Amino acid sequence: MAKLCQTEDLTDIQQEILSTVRQFVNSKIIPVAQELEHSDTYPQEIIDGLKELGVFGLTIPEEFGGLGESILTYALVVEEIARGWMSVSGVINTHFIVAYLLMQHGTEEQKAKYLPRMATGEVRGAFSMSEPGLGSDVSAIATKGTKLDDGSYSITGQKMWLTNGASSTLVALLTKTDEGADSVYKNMTTFLVEKEAGFGETAQGVTVPGKIDKMGYKGVETTELILEDHKIAADQILGGTPGKGFFQMMDGVEVGRVNVAARACGLAWRGFELGVAYAQQRKTFGKAIAEHQAILFRLAEMATKVEVSHSMMVRAARLKDTGKRMDVEAGMAKMVAAEYANEVVEDSFRIHGGYGYSKEYEIERLMREVKFMLIGEGTSDIQKMIIGRQLLKEYAL
Repeated sequence: MAKLCQTEDLTDIQQEILSTVRQFVNSKIIPVAQELEHSDTYPQEIIDGLKELGVFGLTIPEEFGGLGESILTYALVVEEIARGWMSVSGVINTHFIVAYLLMQHGTEEQKAKYLPRMATGEVRGAFSMSEPGLGSDVSAIATKGTKLDDGSYSITGQKMWLTNGASSTLVALLTKTDEGADSVYKNMTTFLVEKEAGFGETAQGVTVPGKIDKMGYKGVETTELILEDHKIAADQILGGTPGKGFFQMMDGVEVGRVNVAARACGLAWRGFELGVAYAQQRKTFGKAIAEHQAILFRLAEMATKVEVSHSMMVRAARLKDTGKRMDVEAGMAKMVAAEYANEVVEDSFRIHGGYGYSKEYEIERLMREVKFMLIGEGTSDIQKMIIGRQLLKEYAL
């Protein structure tokens, strides 16, 4: 059999991109990931290298200076990067989502203004829906955009869990606005908020307080975002028309769930690699532990889970490329990949025995990182609700 995580029917260009990214991961990310993660250091050299490779413009059309690649290519690149260090894939995730939102929903002026600079990494994107008391209930958003007499808006509220909250310079921000609609979901608007990189007051009425300390997902910063009477022009509404924010953001979340599935696949893939290598090196009772049936069975189950997750992630990405609604498929891929990644990484941890608990071994980092997959872009329970409700529609008596 071929090694794990092989994808059929890729173009020569896709294969070349993945080969280049894999070489970069093996030579530039894996050797330094442990040190940078333990010190919670932002991976600036790695990010600069990804900029040179054109990764920040991977899905942006060629007319705007990008590579014009598909969601599938993007997902496979994320899988490769997460295999090296999950935090690095987080650095580019929200950037990709903001670029996708602009490509799908932005005005021609907004595309021309931002996409060329996003392709080079000069403008870095962040994606903001969540709030301190919000969780997965998007309808409960409290951040408010109030229309002023001159047609501009004033935004006040508090946002939470912004990946790239400090390093970003463009935030796609979901707010509640008064559009007079009878549905809360039609009274939401996405604004394109510009700010400076860094902490403190980064724009008029926009403050990034500081980094949130986390058990894993280190290196990349996660922050709050506080807005106090932030004045913003109406032409910074994504797509130019208020009231469409919820539907725009849900489109972006589908991409985000494919991304989290890809990240989980990368973590599971690396967890298997570490486990199968250690099992051949470690000896007990006169033979490598891989030769003991208990370990052999565990490796077989791990590899199968990696393959199932990869296959479902690829299917979801390909479906997203068709432009069809695929919230169920994205939810299934995200749920399965996240749950299986946790199981595979834990099995690898068990194979390592006591050494898995040591910070000298990479599996210790993966054990902390993989937990984020269970909650990022919607918990597994939320995915089950989405999937279950759609099943009842499709199979209604």
